[in-house]
Amino acid sequence: MSEFRIHHDVNELLSLLRVHGGEGAEIYIDLLQKNRTPYVTTTVSAHSAKVKIAEFSRTPEEFLKKYDELKSKNTRHLDSLVYLLSKLTEDKEPLELTRKILRDKQKKRNSGQPIPLFPSWVYERPALVGDFLTGISLSTDTTVPIGTLPLASQESMIVEDLLYVLIGVDGRYITAQPLMGRQSRAFAVDPNLDLSIKELVTRILPVAASYSAVTRFIEEKSSFEYGQVNHALAAAMRTLIKEYMILITQLEHLQRQGLLSLQKLWFYIQPTMRTLEILASLATSVDKGECMGGSTLSLLHDKTFNYTGDSQAQELCLYLTKAASVPYFEILEKWIYRGIINDPYSEFMVEEHELQKEKIQEDYNDKYWDQRYTVVQQQIPSFLQKMADKILSTGKYLNVVRECGRDVTCPVAKEVIYTLKERAYVEQIEKAYNYASKVLLDFLMEEKELVAHLRSIKHYFLMDQGDFFVHFMDLTEEELKKPVDDIITTRLEALLELALRMSTANTDPFKDDLKIDLMPHDLITQLLRVLAIETKQEKAIISADPTELSLSGLEAFSFDYIVKWPLSLIINRKALTRYQMLFRHMFYCKHVERQLCNVWISSKTAKQFSLHSAKWFAGAFTLRQRMLNFVQNIQYYMMFEVMEPTWHILEKNLKLASNIDDVLSHHTSFLDNCLKDCMLTNPELLKIFSKLMSVCVMFTNCMQRFTQSMKLDKEMDRLTLEHGTMLGPPTEEERAEEMVKKKLTNKLLAEHADSLHLTSGFEATINKFDSNFSTHLLDLLDKLSVYSTNDCEHSMLNIIYRSSRRAGAAPSAAGFEIASRNTEVAASAVALYLRASGSSHDSISDRKKCISHCRGRAVPSGQNW
Repeated sequence: MSEFRIHHDVNELLSLLRVHGGEGAEIYIDLLQKNRTPYVTTTVSAHSAKVKIAEFSRTPEEFLKKYDELKSKNTRHLDSLVYLLSKLTEDKEPLELTRKILRDKQKKRNSGQPIPLFPSWVYERPALVGDFLTGISLSTDTTVPIGTLPLASQESMIVEDLLYVLIGVDGRYITAQPLMGRQSRAFAVDPNLDLSIKELVTRILPVAASYSAVTRFIEEKSSFEYGQVNHALAAAMRTLIKEYMILITQLEHLQRQGLLSLQKLWFYIQPTMRTLEILASLATSVDKGECMGGSTLSLLHDKTFNYTGDSQAQELCLYLTKAASVPYFEILEKWIYRGIINDPYSEFMVEEHELQKEKIQEDYNDKYWDQRYTVVQQQIPSFLQKMADKILSTGKYLNVVRECGRDVTCPVAKEVIYTLKERAYVEQIEKAYNYASKVLLDFLMEEKELVAHLRSIKHYFLMDQGDFFVHFMDLTEEELKKPVDDIITTRLEALLELALRMSTANTDPFKDDLKIDLMPHDLITQLLRVLAIETKQEKAIISADPTELSLSGLEAFSFDYIVKWPLSLIINRKALTRYQMLFRHMFYCKHVERQLCNVWISSKTAKQFSLHSAKWFAGAFTLRQRMLNFVQNIQYYMMFEVMEPTWHILEKNLKLASNIDDVLSHHTSFLDNCLKDCMLTNPELLKIFSKLMSVCVMFTNCMQRFTQSMKLDKEMDRLTLEHGTMLGPPTEEERAEEMVKKKLTNKLLAEHADSLHLTSGFEATINKFDSNFSTHLLDLLDKLSVYSTNDCEHSMLNIIYRSSRRAGAAPSAAGFEIASRNTEVAASAVALYLRASGSSHDSISDRKKCISHCRGRAVPSGQNW
C-alpha cells in the first residue's frame, strides 16, 4: 500500500469515527508505516479477521452481508482493511489516544496546566449520547409489513415512528443510516410505504437530520479540549434543543390522544425546521473549520450579519453569539481592566509566552516587549479586528504595572456585551486603553524617573560631563594603555568612583549605576555584528579573521549601566548597546585629541632652539595642527550638531508622548538618528574614518618618540655642562658663563636634531603621514558628498563644511604637491557644499577660480576661507 493511500485511509477512518485533529492522524500514519509487514494478508488471516469483527459487531449478519457484497465487487485492499479493523477491535485506545493528544497540546500551551478529563464511562456508553445508535432499532420479528396495512393505519404507524426519529431513536419503518464522514444524517424508509405518505415523511426527515447534527455537535464540543467558547455555544444549543424536546413531548401527547395526523405533525414541525436547520448549519461550519475561541465567534458574527433581512434567523444567531461570547469577553475584561490573562484553553487573541524580564539586560536580541505577549490572528473575532492592537497594548501596560507590585483596576470598568453595534464595546476598550496608557506612562515618568535616568545616561555615554572625563582620562590613561588582558577591572572601577566623586557628576543621583565594561571586540566589529547583520557583506566581514585578539584597553573600554525593571523596557540591552557604540566612537576621538595635544605640548620645547632644519619641523607642526583641527571639528559636529539637537527633540517628544509605545519609538528614533549622523551605520564611512584616526595615532607616537629622544639628549648635555660648577650665588662672570653654556647647549641640540633628522629620514616620514592623512581625508569628503546628495543625508554637509575649512591649511614646505592637492580638496568640498545647499555656483570655472584663489594665498591654520 502506498504512502498516499495510507494517509487517505487513516484520515477517512478517523472521520468515520468522528475523531478530529491532524496530529492524531499523523501519529497513526507513522505507526502504520513503521509496522508495515512485507507479506500480503493471507486468506486465512482475512477469514479470522472477518470472524472476529462479526463477533465484535452488534449486527454480525449485516456486517457479513456487506463484506460479501464488497467482495463480489472485487474491492481493492478489502482483506487488508478488514485485518486492520480486526486489530483495532482488540485495541480500545485509539479514541482515547487522540483525545490525549488534544489534551497534551492544550497543556503545552498553558504552561503545564492539566486539562480536566471526563470519566471513561462517558465514552464507553454510547447509549448516553442523544444521537442515533445505528443497528439498534425498534423492529422485531413480529413487525407487520407496512404495505399490508390500510392507509390510515400506515399513517398512524409512521407518525409514531417519526416521533421516535425526531428525538434520535430508530423507528420500525424509518431507520438512520451510518454516517459517512461529515455528511448529514440519511434515513432509510420502508419501500412498501404509500407514496403519498412517503412524500410527506421525506419533507419531515430533514428535521431529524438537523437534530442529529446538532446533538452530535453538543456532545463532542462539550469535552474540555474544545474550549469555553464552544462549551458556551453548545450550552446555548442545548437550551434550544430542550425547547425542541418539549415540542416533541407535546406532539407525542396529541398522538396518544389520537389527535395527531401526519399533516398536523408537518404543520406543527415547520417553525422548528428552520431553527434546527440554522443550528445544524452552524454546527457543521464550526466542526469543519475546527474553530475554537475567537474563530468560533468570528464565524457566528459573520453568520449573524449574513442573515440580515431574515429577522428570525438573525435573532437566533444573535442569541447564540451573545451566549458564546460571554466566556471570551470575561477573558477580555480581565485583560483590559487588570492586565491578567486567564485562558486555559488558548482561545483568546492574546497569547502569553514565558520570558524572563531579567534577560532584557543580558541578551541583545531579547525582545521582551514584543514577544512576551503576542496577537494570535486566527483567534481575533472579526468584530474586534480593528481594536486588536489596542487590546494587546492595554493589557501589556497594566501587566507591567502589576509586575512592579502595584494592583491596578480600571475605574471605568464595565461589562462588555456583544452587540451588532460595535460602538458599545469599542468605547469601553478605548476608555480602558486611555487609562492603561496614562497609568504606565505616569508610573515610568514620575515614580521611576525615566527622563532623569536618560539624562544620566547622556551625561556619561554621550560625554556631556566635561570635567568628569578630564579627571577620568587623567586617572586611567596609563591603565588603559595596557593590553586588555592585563587590565585589572577592579582598579578601573575604583578610578571611576574617584573621578565621579571629584567632578560635578557627584551630584547625579544615579551615578552608582555606571559600571566599567571591557568589550571583547573593537568598535567596527561590534557595529558589523549589530547593524544590518543579515546582509551577506556583514556576514563575510564577521567570518573574517578577528581583529580583537590584540586589543588595548582604550579600544576595548566602554561604560555599562544598570537598569532595573520596568525601565529596562525602554533602556534595554539593545538601546544600551547603541549608547555604547556612540560612547566608544567619541571616547576614541577624545583620546586621539589628547594625544595630539600632548604632541603640541612636547613640541613647545623645540621652539626655543635655533634649528638649521626648521622647515621640516614646521611641516610636522602644521600636520599636527591639521589633524587636531579635524578631530576637534568632528567632535564638535557630533556633540553639538547631532546629539544635542536630537536630544532636545527627544525631550520634547517625551513630554508629548501619550503611551509607552510612543516613548519606545521616540527613544529608538533618537538613537538611530545619532548613529546615522555620526557615520556609525555606514561601514564604508566608518572604515575611512578609522583609517584617519589610525594615521593620527601613529603620527603622535612617532612625534612622541622623537621629542623623548631630544629630552634625553638635552638632559645629558645639561649634566655635562653643569659638571664641576661651584655652589653659592652666581657672580657676573658666572652669569656670562651660564649664557655661554646655554648657547652651547642649544647648538649641540640643534646639531643633534639635524643629525637625527638625516639618519632617521624624519622628513620623509612626516611627508608620508601628510600624504596618507590627505588621501584619507579626500576619500572621506568624496564619500560624504555622495551620501549627502544621493541619500539626502543633509546633516553630513556640516562634516564636509567643517573638514573643508581645515583641509586647506598649508601642509609642509617640502610637500608642495600634497599642499596643492589639499587645496583642491578644500575647493572641491566648498563646491560640493554649495551644490548640496542648493547654490548654482557649481561650474568648472567657479571650481578653477576657487582652486587658483586657494593656491594664490596662504591660509593660516585655524582661519576660515
